Amino acid sequence: MKKIMNNPSNIVDEMLQGMIVSHPDLIQRIPETGIIQRKEEKNGKVAIISGGGSGHEPAHAGFVGKGMLSAAICGEVFTSPTPDQILEAIKVSDEGAGVFLVIKNYSGDIMNFEMAQELAEMEGIEVASVVVDDDIAVEDSLYTQGKRGVAGTILVHKILGYAAQQGKSITEIKELSKNLIPNIKSIGLALTGVTTPGSNQPSFVLAEDEIEYGVGIHGEPGYRREKLQTSQNLANELLTKLVNEFGAKEKGRFAVIVNGLGGTPLMEQYVFTNDVQQLLSNRELSVDFYKVGNFMTSLEMQGLSLTLLYLENDFYIEALKAPVTTISW
Repeated sequence: MKKIMNNPSNIVDEMLQGMIVSHPDLIQRIPETGIIQRKEEKNGKVAIISGGGSGHEPAHAGFVGKGMLSAAICGEVFTSPTPDQILEAIKVSDEGAGVFLVIKNYSGDIMNFEMAQELAEMEGIEVASVVVDDDIAVEDSLYTQGKRGVAGTILVHKILGYAAQQGKSITEIKELSKNLIPNIKSIGLALTGVTTPGSNQPSFVLAEDEIEYGVGIHGEPGYRREKLQTSQNLANELLTKLVNEFGAKEKGRFAVIVNGLGGTPLMEQYVFTNDVQQLLSNRELSVDFYKVGNFMTSLEMQGLSLTLLYLENDFYIEALKAPVTTISW
């Protein structure tokens, strides 16, 4: 696998430096760490932070900025950030009203974020958290007990970031997150595997005419392989599974994210989005918000994911449509 890089062991460090070079007005890096922090005066509000392994760009550092994340912690490629770095992010982000952690449901992330939370609380910082587990494809995967956290996490960043900006307390944000998480569901598909920097082999191999449904963002196995289908058929497979998961809620209003996994052109993402809209119209389902693009990727993997958010209340859509100042929203 050909990649534009220098030494694979330095790729995350050099990527973060490149982000700072490109966006010095928006973000800064805490020296000698993988922490990207927004450049904004502290105003006494709750800080929302997130993070995880690198290789999913623009997640999570691309969503650091006014109205979304206060900071993101970037681990090595597909590797959870360490507790000491998460703790440092909590300390530099705290504005006096507490820090709220958005954690994707992977065993390493949960262990390290929870350890950092305990250490921060010992230092007198109020910390709360939520675990995102929006991937409905499989239960219990390679790095996960239960369902995986994938692109729906970006909606959590957006809605909780807006809540924090509006001055809601950490208790109110915790309650909001508990109601929000069950309303977000995602599922994806892959056309190719993914190769980490420095590796000579992809995580899995698909034939030229083969796809896999339900693959995770680290190349974890999905639930079925079959011959490549039309975009309409792919959209129908993913949407049907998502709608079935919502059950009685299916007649409500939704927000939709079509998320590229890194190697899929926007042309194909928009074709797929059009097919999703046709299928939703056929089901008489109402969509109030669309977002299409690369938000949580898997390096160069070809494929995409589909996320539905059930708009249980008007605050969700108000939050989604609110302006933010970030690199990638």
